[in-house]
Amino acid sequence: MLVNTYGSAVYGVDACTITIETNIGKGINFFLVGLPDNAIKESQYRIDAALKNNNYKIPGKGITINMAPADMKKEGSAYDLPIAMGILLASEQVKPTLVPSEYIIMGELALDGSIRPIKGALPIAIQARKDGYKGFILPQQNAEEAAIVDGLDIIPVAHITELISFLKGKNNISPLKFDTRAMFQNSLGSNFPDFADVRGQDNVKRAFEIAAAGGHNIILIGPPGAGKTMLAKRLPGILPPLNLKEALDTTKIHSVAGKLSTSGLVNTRPFRSPHHTISDVALVGGGGFPQPGEISLAHNGVLFLDELPEFKRTVLEVMRQPLEERRISISRAKFTIDYPASFMLVASMNPCPCGYFNHPVKECVCPPGMVSRYLNKVSGPLLDRIDLHIEVTPVDVDELIKKGKTGEESKQIRQRVIIAREKQVERLSKNGLHANAQMDNKTMREYCQLEKTSSELLKTAMTKLNLSARAYDRILKVARTIADLDDAENIGPEHIAEAIQYRSLDRENWAL
Repeated sequence: MLVNTYGSAVYGVDACTITIETNIGKGINFFLVGLPDNAIKESQYRIDAALKNNNYKIPGKGITINMAPADMKKEGSAYDLPIAMGILLASEQVKPTLVPSEYIIMGELALDGSIRPIKGALPIAIQARKDGYKGFILPQQNAEEAAIVDGLDIIPVAHITELISFLKGKNNISPLKFDTRAMFQNSLGSNFPDFADVRGQDNVKRAFEIAAAGGHNIILIGPPGAGKTMLAKRLPGILPPLNLKEALDTTKIHSVAGKLSTSGLVNTRPFRSPHHTISDVALVGGGGFPQPGEISLAHNGVLFLDELPEFKRTVLEVMRQPLEERRISISRAKFTIDYPASFMLVASMNPCPCGYFNHPVKECVCPPGMVSRYLNKVSGPLLDRIDLHIEVTPVDVDELIKKGKTGEESKQIRQRVIIAREKQVERLSKNGLHANAQMDNKTMREYCQLEKTSSELLKTAMTKLNLSARAYDRILKVARTIADLDDAENIGPEHIAEAIQYRSLDRENWAL
């Protein structure tokens, strides 16, 4: 007897429906074909034990299971459940009253028949609705994640016997309902540390406000203990809240990577801070069967690279393309996968190996030329792609011992950032953009026109600092953001002047 059940494979952040054809006939062989990986090939043993422990069995006949399309590689243990149900239906051990072919079925089987969670439930549910399936039967732990998709019956099951009873019509499992918009609106609060707890550093706070308002990349250079990491961790708290589309896009990536919590929808901007020993594949994504890397997990959020020169040079250089294109392409011989990677890069570094170059009190003990060699660990093309270079100096002791909060709260800064972002969305939405940092050359020519005074000031800075064309673009984008924060329609000389001062590493002889 031939029976079809349906599963799904995740490629990148999208899913593709897989037809699992189970045929039982004469013979005693068990064939599993259609480019399964080792985890799928081993499913026979998990399924055999799970069925026997629940008074079912794999029949001693000729069993052929084909996973179509047969020329597409399948990976993972999530196909245990649809394969097991195909065997039970084809051998007529289960005679359903419902129509199994109306459902996508996914789940990993334990040896006792309980069902373990899977990765990528959200993109699978999206594809199931697109393909016109009635419902999605999946592990209980993934139910909230998949229930974000409306118009699809989400049937959570914890054990294979629950699924069998459901298909027989004996166990009426109510589809899980999830009011995505209501949940999203009720959870928009920020749990990040507050800028009000930061003593001094008003110039750095101002730079972070500009970076947040325009979505700009930023690097902090300063001695140990100056507060670089503490300031970076507070950046997500002043970013605008995620809108529903951004939340769904971010959730899809975390779902594919298996990083989701039980709450389902990601409702705060991600903050990823990988260690400097990370590999280039772990950062940008990839592997034998590609998975999203840290830059994609930081999509719509912040990627914080602490002690930037300590990262391997190859790791840093692979970020060049994603920083420009805001996505990463993973190419293999037979396919190419794109992962979104629209993130804000925040980096920090000491000015030299000992950490005290240009320190107001402590003396640098590095030998001549060491500072330049240390800074050269970070390539010029990468620094060019960072909009704001900020020098962080130690806070005076009198400032540290003041009682109470001494600065603005994050929610006040965030309100200004939101207003500036709204202006940018209104201006750039027709171009498919939502922040100044995303502007291309054509958009900049339209919205970053300079008056004569501003143009002369920028020309002088370009000549004296010997800036690249990319640095010129960065200054214009930052100046446009400063003008938005000032509620100015045009970019003035004061906006250009402030933007130029955020190019510390471009200054001639800075590290000599």
